[in-house]
Amino acid sequence: MDEQKIEFYKGPAGGWGALKSVGRALQRQDIAIKGAKTLLSANQPDGFDCPGCAWPDRNHASTFEFCENGAKAVAAEATARRAGPELFARYSVAELAEQSDFWLEDQGRLTHPMVYDAATDHYLPIEWDAAFALIARHLNALPDPNQAVFYTSGRASNEAAFLYQLFVREYGTNNFPDCSNMCHEPSGSGMRPQIGVGKGTVSLEDFEHADAIFIFGQNPGTNHPRMLGELREAHKRGAKIVSFNPLRERGLERFQDPQSKMEMATMGSTPISTHYFQLQVGGDFAALKGMMKHLVEREDAGEQVLDHAFIAEHTSGIEALLADLRAESWEALVAESGLSEQQIRQAAEVYRQAERAIVCWGMGITQHQHSVATIQLIVDLLLLRGNIGRPGAGPCPVRGHSNVQGDRTMGIWEKPPAALLDQLEKIFGFKPPREHGWDVVQTIAAMRDGKGKVFFALGGNFASATPDTFETWKALRRCELTVHVTTKLNRSHLIHGREALILPCLGRTEIDMQAEGPQGVTVEDSMGMVHISKGINPPASEHLLSEPAIVARLAHATLGVRSRIDWLGAIENYDRVRELIEKVFVDFHDFNRRVAVPGGFRLRNTASERVWTTDTGRANFYAHRLPTDTPVHRARAKGLDTIVFKLGTTRSHDQYNTTIYGMDDRYRGVFGQRRVVFIHPDDIRSLGMRDGDWVDLQTVWDDGQERRAERFKLVPYDIPRGCLAAYYPETNPLVPLEAVALTAGTPTSKSIPVILVPHLAAAPAPSMPLFEGATA
Repeated sequence: MDEQKIEFYKGPAGGWGALKSVGRALQRQDIAIKGAKTLLSANQPDGFDCPGCAWPDRNHASTFEFCENGAKAVAAEATARRAGPELFARYSVAELAEQSDFWLEDQGRLTHPMVYDAATDHYLPIEWDAAFALIARHLNALPDPNQAVFYTSGRASNEAAFLYQLFVREYGTNNFPDCSNMCHEPSGSGMRPQIGVGKGTVSLEDFEHADAIFIFGQNPGTNHPRMLGELREAHKRGAKIVSFNPLRERGLERFQDPQSKMEMATMGSTPISTHYFQLQVGGDFAALKGMMKHLVEREDAGEQVLDHAFIAEHTSGIEALLADLRAESWEALVAESGLSEQQIRQAAEVYRQAERAIVCWGMGITQHQHSVATIQLIVDLLLLRGNIGRPGAGPCPVRGHSNVQGDRTMGIWEKPPAALLDQLEKIFGFKPPREHGWDVVQTIAAMRDGKGKVFFALGGNFASATPDTFETWKALRRCELTVHVTTKLNRSHLIHGREALILPCLGRTEIDMQAEGPQGVTVEDSMGMVHISKGINPPASEHLLSEPAIVARLAHATLGVRSRIDWLGAIENYDRVRELIEKVFVDFHDFNRRVAVPGGFRLRNTASERVWTTDTGRANFYAHRLPTDTPVHRARAKGLDTIVFKLGTTRSHDQYNTTIYGMDDRYRGVFGQRRVVFIHPDDIRSLGMRDGDWVDLQTVWDDGQERRAERFKLVPYDIPRGCLAAYYPETNPLVPLEAVALTAGTPTSKSIPVILVPHLAAAPAPSMPLFEGATA
């Protein structure tokens, strides 16, 4: 393991530090030359789509269109390391479970389908046909299809996702928990009834015209580094960039563009944020409401602030919102936001003075109890000045996985619209189920309670990504069968049901050879652009199948002659899958022709056209009362003799979701370790502790269940008092299963009430691995 140290980072985001990190990632995977060649095909017209984030590509023909974290994802996939049957013969599942998540990922690409053998506690090789027969036998033996669960990761292609939802609905269930349930579900839940679409309305071109860009709850330097290029250009032309974040994040402060010869040669950088407001964790709701209150006060004073023509022609509900804002107390807004009244008014003035404004947000907004209401306040703010449906303006939820938005477009949703089900019945001749299925949290509860018996995952790392880790693991272990389609070994493969399968698939960088030649798949980025992705590397093993092939062969094995769909014929050439897609979704008309154009095409977005497909036929304002009875409020009201903190989980710079690429968090100054908790220096002193002390985190909740994460190092950081930040998945055990966003069901991982207690070395070791190292 690298040297463990805490060392303040003085440089900008990007730049030479990013290039050095990319070089180390390629060397670590033993692919320095191959990896460099592979990276040059990332996000190119004749290459593959980056398997990392969903940020759009500015120029498909530029010299290189990848960022540091994208390069790490590509390196990890193109690695020369292999995790074949020899690895599973060497280690039992119990022995593998003692290793860290980083170690598991670092073993390399899986090469053979494997089946769990309970007698030896080892995974053994299995033939593909036998694996499909095993799954089909379990599925067809269930008395009710709703006892099966089909999880989806946001890295699945449109073709795989479409075939997956088609198979599962013909099988008979809508149990489609997916990664959207854990990240941007509130974005769709908030925006659909408000403006008629669950997606953002902006394109990359809009960033060229915006006078102001507001960033809430997002750290693009780590999570979407390519976004920094857009922000850099916006700053250089004079746009205001206003960031709201509890932590000082280097990517929101300064950026050195690796493609700028001048900045690289002179060690220069470009500022990003013109205004930086460090609100308290969860303070965005109050800050947004305060900004709107300021606008209304200016309007009431006789100034022309609101876009009355737009409001009259396009919106509904303005009077209720105005009455609510006028009645709101500045004292309460200041207390709940953690900002001063002057700071809130300053942010509102930037918005008032901007003719065109974009508002971006990430999971710092969505993973709260009142996240749906907060997103609706964001849209309210935009609607007040007509900032939806015109160039340079609009809402921009910045999503994570490269095709998480496309999966939902393809029908991966536990609450399918009736129109989709009608189309499936009309085109394919079966009656799809109409009752809603389970989301992620409901799935965990159902499996724990014995109602969910078969768990199938198309990608992802369910055991590590989900909340309330002990409950999740208990749930998975109660299943009769667990199946994971994956490229690499992860924690979920070791927290298994009575029977278990690991099915290795092709990665995005690899050539997908089917009966009629090499195939390309499509993805949809965060801004609704659909483009094709074609791998360039030979597969890591001759035993790998593509995700579409796995789904089609499983459907064929499970449904047999009762299905009228030619599953095996569809995957001989993915053009046929796309022809099926365009029959179901009108926006995909002429799919094969349009996606063949370099850069692909953009899906229609009705809200960007000021066409409101809502119940009122208009964009709807929503008024929301300031929450004063959250779990944190209740925990602090208990009168405990110690500080109750708001914990927000985050990820390190050497991490993408639950995938750990390394042990450093360069921009925050953490090296060689992950079990740290960021805390204000004055809070350390108030606890009677010192920098570097070891503590345990304990959740303060109402159900009496003890939730504890052990042995975290205190790291003083620029964060508001009373707030903490720490990495997940290490802190996921602290998130109660019932702690979810209202009306969206997303785990509230960004606002957990916790206390800190000194870690006692003699205390019992936790009954689960520490993720970072071996066991405690």
